Amino acid sequence: MDGAIPSGDLKLVAHVAQPARAAAGPRPALVLCHGFPAGPGMALTSAQTYPDLADHLAAETGWTVLAFNFRGAGESDGNFSLQGWLDDLAAVVDYAADLPRNGGVWVAGSSTGGAVALCATAADERIRGVATLAAPADFDDWASDARAFLAHCRVVGVVRDQGFPPDLDAWAGEFKQLQPLAAVGGVVPRSLLLMHGSDDPTVPVSDARALADAADGQADLRVITGAGHRLRHDPRAVAALMGWMERQGVG
Repeated sequence: MDGAIPSGDLKLVAHVAQPARAAAGPRPALVLCHGFPAGPGMALTSAQTYPDLADHLAAETGWTVLAFNFRGAGESDGNFSLQGWLDDLAAVVDYAADLPRNGGVWVAGSSTGGAVALCATAADERIRGVATLAAPADFDDWASDARAFLAHCRVVGVVRDQGFPPDLDAWAGEFKQLQPLAAVGGVVPRSLLLMHGSDDPTVPVSDARALADAADGQADLRVITGAGHRLRHDPRAVAALMGWMERQGVG
């Protein structure tokens, strides 16, 4: 099912995948969070494979799986901000929690989406677990030169309005305020899966190890040998994600 989920005054494009033959009783829901678009103009198309991934996961696990576009990405409204993405995820979790026969909500995210998922999980006790694929431990690189990063956001297409942001310092300050590394302590003892490619050229594997260390031994760290950054296209990562889903308690 395709539709829109409200996030404040914005509408987020969403795809809800249901298993073809679902068992009776409560049904768990997984919210998929895409990453930051990679190249010029990629905001429109960067998350276009997530609905297919949602369909695959739903068919294989019996879960409801929601894929959506954060503000500024795809056909969703708005402009990128890190706090805005956190607000968007909270709105989608609200939506998932209100689905019929809800059996709990889990989240999974790639790259920036994974980091946002960690922060959201730490702040929301309704989220029963989180899985990340190539998530960064911080946003220090973006914070180091916010003006240059804003220019990059315009090229990529996640910032569309010339008057945005109204306050550059406040927009940039969010890169320091949201700290995945600090948030991990608020996730455990809930279920935490950290996946990372050993050859990731975008986010170093040391970020995953730092996140695992911050979880005080309560994270399931999977370093995938030879894998790069886009783990959603790696069958080993998808299999690990499905295995994690199948190990979660329902109800």
